[in-house]
Amino acid sequence: MADEMVRLAQRFVNTTYNNGATLGISKLNENGVTGWPTMYALTRALQYEMGITSLSDSFGPATLSAIGEKYGKLDETTIPSANFCRIIQSALYCKGYDGGEIDGTYNSRVKAAVTKLNADMGLSVAYPGSVLWPKAVKGLFNMDAYVTVSNGSGAIRSIQQWLNGRYILRKDFYVIPCDGHHSRTVSQSMLYAVQYELGMADGVANGIFGPGTRSGLAEHTLTEGSSGTWTQLFSAAMILNGRSAVSFTSSFGSALAGETAAFQTFVNLPVTGKGDFPTWASLLVSYGDQNRRGEACDGITKVTLARAATLKAEGIKYVGRYLLNPSTTSLPEKEIQPGELQTIADHGLRCFPIYQTYGSDAAGFNYPSGNADGFAAINAAERHGFKSGARIFFAVDFDAYDYEVTDNILPYFKGIEDAIAISGNSYRVGVYGPRNVCIRVSEAGHATASFVSDMSSGFSGNYGYPLPPNWAYDQIVTRTLGTGDAAINVDHDIASGRDIGEGSFNAPRTDGPDTAFTMGYYQVLNSNIGSYMQSIGFADEDGNRIFTHTECLETVLAQDSVITDLSRQYNMRKSLIQTSTYWEMRHYDLIDQAVDHAVAYYHTGIGGGMTPVRDSSTGIAQISGDVGIRAWNYGIEKGFVSGTVLDPAKDADIWTMWQRVNQDKAYAVKTVSLIHLWDAGGKPGGSNPPGGETVMRTMSLNYTQFEIFQILRRYQGWGNEAEEHATKRMALYQIFEKYNALSRM
Repeated sequence: MADEMVRLAQRFVNTTYNNGATLGISKLNENGVTGWPTMYALTRALQYEMGITSLSDSFGPATLSAIGEKYGKLDETTIPSANFCRIIQSALYCKGYDGGEIDGTYNSRVKAAVTKLNADMGLSVAYPGSVLWPKAVKGLFNMDAYVTVSNGSGAIRSIQQWLNGRYILRKDFYVIPCDGHHSRTVSQSMLYAVQYELGMADGVANGIFGPGTRSGLAEHTLTEGSSGTWTQLFSAAMILNGRSAVSFTSSFGSALAGETAAFQTFVNLPVTGKGDFPTWASLLVSYGDQNRRGEACDGITKVTLARAATLKAEGIKYVGRYLLNPSTTSLPEKEIQPGELQTIADHGLRCFPIYQTYGSDAAGFNYPSGNADGFAAINAAERHGFKSGARIFFAVDFDAYDYEVTDNILPYFKGIEDAIAISGNSYRVGVYGPRNVCIRVSEAGHATASFVSDMSSGFSGNYGYPLPPNWAYDQIVTRTLGTGDAAINVDHDIASGRDIGEGSFNAPRTDGPDTAFTMGYYQVLNSNIGSYMQSIGFADEDGNRIFTHTECLETVLAQDSVITDLSRQYNMRKSLIQTSTYWEMRHYDLIDQAVDHAVAYYHTGIGGGMTPVRDSSTGIAQISGDVGIRAWNYGIEKGFVSGTVLDPAKDADIWTMWQRVNQDKAYAVKTVSLIHLWDAGGKPGGSNPPGGETVMRTMSLNYTQFEIFQILRRYQGWGNEAEEHATKRMALYQIFEKYNALSRM
């Protein structure tokens, strides 16, 4: 909501520092809304007024030191200039306090506002009255709130104020928000507080859960009857970890002991009801006590007979293994290996499947990629032998910020959920990732259990978030178990029992060459593809598009014998040819039809009333004469096909190829296969992108997901649209592949 005084503060900056571009102070939008641009501009203005020559958005050590060295404190006796005071008044308004008339006077209204600010920060004892001390000034020039916001907790706000008041005079402790919400900043302040109470000096205390902190906490076990600051810290940590029934207290009574026991049960610690080291550790850092021995593990190494024996001896019950390996050159055992699941089962172990390709940043996560990964995971799980009902944990293996969870991760998991539903809900969905990702995906209803990447304690999505209520596995440390041939490197996980993996499996599927499509799968294939296309905006019938979904699918299947032969001849999955053909035919619309008439007019003179066009993408696979010629010429050169080399510069040759791909469906699908081979070969001599595509691995039935994506993308071309469409076609590919695989059995 716009505030008139904030707008006046923005106008003050713009008019006073109207050479802001020269000074490094950006001109503000006078909208009356507090935001980082306004706080940054005020910070720079403050630095300018103090004579700092290198202005910065950050209220860092230099700015803080300058205030202390120049003025010691800020009040009516030390404010150096009217504009300096106006900056303070403006910042107060941006924080929601009455800063007076922005008149450059540190008057009674300003004093009252500063007194209130200090009280809201919890600093009334350390900083009494209406004086602004340097650390309070630093807290004034940011976006932190010192009153509860967005349904903040009063108990958490009390903790935040207590931490500020108790530790603000320590060198490396700064004002933290008092907004009633747990956060990364609050979590680190708790570690500083623990270290201060352990007696660590300024400069030694660093907010890191290191050896000194661990050994110190081991000597501060709390039991019923304990009291004082340590109990306050412990009760604060409990509250910050979501134990809402706990009171912020300095007395360790029976109620706190009971809640401690409940927390220990929740995180699967020995239930003592005491504030012992393992409990302290679980409260203060995401990975907790890394000396714990969990009942689960996950890894990228094959579980051999010897390694299975090691895991069994170590007390492991559940083993996480990957359904796919996105790379052909690294981590050769990352994907479940032949015979491995049977080895796991024979040793009384259980396996929970993990799906991960790359996913190292938010860009790869969206609804279409979720669709594609959902279908791919189903196919991989079925291929390895996981039975219906198994839960697949889909990985978000990076530090996703909260806005990225909203914009990218949630749509991605909705895509997975929809893919699983289209396929008959044969598998359940789990989520692997930082705590915030797991919490939000689960709360949105897209996952039924969480596998938490708690080893990454510095992730913003772990720091300041409680363990998800539906956690199944909690990843805490990497260990090498066993020796010699029996040694296996794993991530050690705590298991809650919410997921118990799978202990028996179907026979794995051997994916050999493609065979003829089994028409008994037609109805379910038709339904799956139709549902998927509707989910991405393609109604079964569309007034603009020429062909219906069913017409496109039946056209593709009518060429099944040709496509099967091409698959076997070129060691190419039928799904690649089917996907490109169906997708292009499904997109053929009235505009494409009109352009086709214009091409015929250009070459024959028959028609009229239109601008002639030399070439166009045409036929069921939308192939232009030029592309058809180049793909066939490439195939002839490489010995894939025999035929006459044509010249794309000659109108007659363009017309010859154009008619073939327009009128002969079998010829068109054969041309699709040649285009895919050409794409894998790098389209030498191409100009888009400049220099052509990179040469890929020779066409193979075991192309990785990345390689499949590249072939589908290259069919369309280069750029954002081709990338977007290829992502959508990946899901289509997986649906075709599901039923082609069943036909191979």
